[in-house]
Amino acid sequence: MWRKKYFQARLLLILLGAFVFIAYPTKAQSLPILRTLEVDLWPEYDHPSVLVIYHITLDPEVTLPVDLKIRIPTSAGEPNAVAVKEADGALLKIAYTRTVMGDWSEINFSATMPQIQLEYYDPNLIKTGQQRSFSYQWLGDYAIRELVIKVQQPIGASDLTIQPNMTKTVTGNDGMIYYRTEAGELEAGQSFVVNIKYKKASDALSAESLQVQPSMPMGGTTAARRTILNYLPFILGSLGFLLIFGAAFWWYYQSGLVKKGSKDSHRRHRLVIAPEEVIPEGYIYCHHCGKRALPGDRYCRTCGTKLRV
Repeated sequence: MWRKKYFQARLLLILLGAFVFIAYPTKAQSLPILRTLEVDLWPEYDHPSVLVIYHITLDPEVTLPVDLKIRIPTSAGEPNAVAVKEADGALLKIAYTRTVMGDWSEINFSATMPQIQLEYYDPNLIKTGQQRSFSYQWLGDYAIRELVIKVQQPIGASDLTIQPNMTKTVTGNDGMIYYRTEAGELEAGQSFVVNIKYKKASDALSAESLQVQPSMPMGGTTAARRTILNYLPFILGSLGFLLIFGAAFWWYYQSGLVKKGSKDSHRRHRLVIAPEEVIPEGYIYCHHCGKRALPGDRYCRTCGTKLRV
């Protein structure tokens, strides 16, 4: 009896161990991995706070669709946008739910595409006179193979300092200066903090100072194209007038040919003398040249032949 119970207990332990062995890798593999996370920090851009934009690209091994949870500060309220990038590059907003958990809130959504964009306004920008300071924190919701941070320098800002130090700068298409750093790989649960300080004399937003930029330099070709566009209505009007005039002239010319052709045909018809035609009585014609003589003529006025009276 004891051998049977021992065998059963041993079999139960083996089955339990096999279940744990199988279930653990499945659990580990189900955790999504972010191939890249690019975080844009835009202080005082179009709102008196900091616009935070997450550009997320999932690892190719992640099976879609996948449920994600990204934490943002509760003070930020509802996110400005949660969207996936479609194959043609267009952003499609998707449904989400927000779960408040103290100072942080979970944004829950299902990603159907590997690229996701999440935006929110963080109101935790501290203003003390002209001095500005802001602290951003990534809580490590998922493992990241490559973390990139980009900070936009507000228009009118000076003495900008960023920690960790960002030495790479680039001027964007909007003419604004961006600071960039590549933080590298982060494990799940590993946080990352960025501290920003700068001085700014006014509360004017950067978006208010931006001007529309041309998509290409305004060279001679662009100026010539603009001149042509200005005169386009006149050119089209003149072309229409020429077409109408040409059509009227063609109709008039064709009508003239028809009338002339009818007159010539009638004239030719009158000049043709059929062999069977009978010469009207009272008229004398020269038997030599065929010209008609006048009454009283004895000789042809054209060839001089004596008429047969």
